[in-house]
Amino acid sequence: MTTKQKILNAAIQLFNEYGLANVRLQQIADEIDISVGNLAYHFKNKEAIVEAVVDNLEDEVMDILSNYRRFPNLMDFDFQLSKYFQFISNYPFYFLDLLEIERTYPEIHTNRQHNAAKMIHQFRNRFDFNEQRGLIKEEPRDGIYDSIANTILTTITFYTPQNMIRGNGQIYEASFKESIWNQIYPYFTQEGIAEFEQLIIPILRD
Repeated sequence: MTTKQKILNAAIQLFNEYGLANVRLQQIADEIDISVGNLAYHFKNKEAIVEAVVDNLEDEVMDILSNYRRFPNLMDFDFQLSKYFQFISNYPFYFLDLLEIERTYPEIHTNRQHNAAKMIHQFRNRFDFNEQRGLIKEEPRDGIYDSIANTILTTITFYTPQNMIRGNGQIYEASFKESIWNQIYPYFTQEGIAEFEQLIIPILRD
């Protein structure tokens, strides 16, 4: 592994542990046993490290978004939720330090907004797709499925911070996914319930 990658890995670990605002270059250098001067050869300041870390995160987000319509059934969404859970588990600082990122790194915040819009668009399209398949009921009132799509994004964004604030200890993937599926379940048709119980329930209980 290159020194540059070691620096990025150490930065992620420290950001997750102490928060973005509380980590200094000296801490990152100490973590991998190099001098600050050596670190500065690769990254001139902390801002450059943060930008490099987030560039890598952006690549992972785009990979998650590309895993869309991978399966022709409800497994598609469940698979993507697993990817989201892994992402928030690996980079909790990205969700815990929302205001710090917005205030200090406006370009990163703007990119995050673009990705959030894409996520909402995909969530909303899933309702239309599964309504056509006969798994989701016709929208009871205009705007309900748009609202749920936004709520799903909110759940993904704040699931980890809320659990940490409430002192819930270890966060489990099944609980994370169930909190999102529960928002969709009331809108399943009988066919939708049948597919959900056949394909998704066994995964959540595994």
